[in-house]
Amino acid sequence: MDFVEFMIGEKLREADPALDIMGSDHTVLQVAFQDFTNYLKFRWDLVGQEVKQPEILERINTLSQKDLDELDAFLAVWCNMWFKKWKERVKLLIGNQGANKWNKMNKPLADAEPIWRKIECKQDLQELIVATLIKNGEICGTDILAENLLKMELSEKYLQSIPETDRIFVALNNTLRKARAMAHSRGPLIFVKVDKGYYNTPE
Repeated sequence: MDFVEFMIGEKLREADPALDIMGSDHTVLQVAFQDFTNYLKFRWDLVGQEVKQPEILERINTLSQKDLDELDAFLAVWCNMWFKKWKERVKLLIGNQGANKWNKMNKPLADAEPIWRKIECKQDLQELIVATLIKNGEICGTDILAENLLKMELSEKYLQSIPETDRIFVALNNTLRKARAMAHSRGPLIFVKVDKGYYNTPE
């Protein structure tokens, strides 16, 4: 585990000691870690550049002790903000709970999958949407939201009447507008289906 990921895990445990970061709640840590590196990429003005997560972490590794102390203090604040967003934005669906809603949400994503696979610049498009979400104050689940927003837009039937060369551009513009609106909305945006055993207490 990278030391930044370890620091985020510690801060999340401070925010909620009941979190089992290395067990059933490991996904919470994974999403927070990805969101934080996305946040740094945005803050360091690296959006649109071919900079991967390991390179961002390597940049952190070169920080002075003073800067690392500042990072630790900043992470405490950021993780608290992020976890509040997580509790607002993520809703767990247990067993068959919300099955109709789940199926309705996933149909557009499934419909867009063949188009999504053909797009060569999907990473660049996703980064632009992530940056828009962060710029508008949405720091939780940024990768998930960006990909799903774009896929849902690509599944829209109106795109079929637009020349193929313009489709991605039009879909991106509409997705960026929706990302800005979404960031200012309230309530859950990410629905996670979990097994009924998720809340079982081990003996």
